[in-house]
Amino acid sequence: MIETEVKKTGAILQSGGTILYPTDTIWGIGCDATRQESVQNIYSIKQRTDSKSMLVLVNGITMLEDYIGSIPLQAKELIEIAEKPTTIIYPVARNLAANLLAPDGSIGIRITSDPFCSLLIEFTGRPIVSTSANISGEPAPAMFQDIRKSICEQVDYVVNWRKDEHSTSAPSAIIKLEEDGTITTLRP
Repeated sequence: MIETEVKKTGAILQSGGTILYPTDTIWGIGCDATRQESVQNIYSIKQRTDSKSMLVLVNGITMLEDYIGSIPLQAKELIEIAEKPTTIIYPVARNLAANLLAPDGSIGIRITSDPFCSLLIEFTGRPIVSTSANISGEPAPAMFQDIRKSICEQVDYVVNWRKDEHSTSAPSAIIKLEEDGTITTLRP
């Protein structure tokens, strides 16, 4: 039952733990995006330098405002017209773990459409880090069965939801929004 799994997973996040979980795109490694130590644990699991930022999931416009301030009109329009999961890189972030941000202070945030992720974010009241469940530089796994055993063993909890799905998913589109309003598509 989804509510039971949300509560178990939420307790792990609230205690500073890391999770392996299904998202609206691919399986991801996640943690509370406001906890610097938890974010550092994900960099270690992925064998990735912390100069390469990771994205964050929120569950709506109101939560998005908590982490970027006022939402530019261009971003609102992109969110409304997006036909697939779309991550927007905002030029400035706040209230997130410092080691989560890119060196220029920007952050990629996606409003999730996944019911499990939305409920989990609502339960914890926090944004969740979402980075592909792979070692940095390796291909992102298309489904749970493709995830390295070593990654499953290093996270604090592997979510028991949608593990048996065999449909392949793709990463989100990535759009960068500059302070001057310029929009650049980094991944269609």
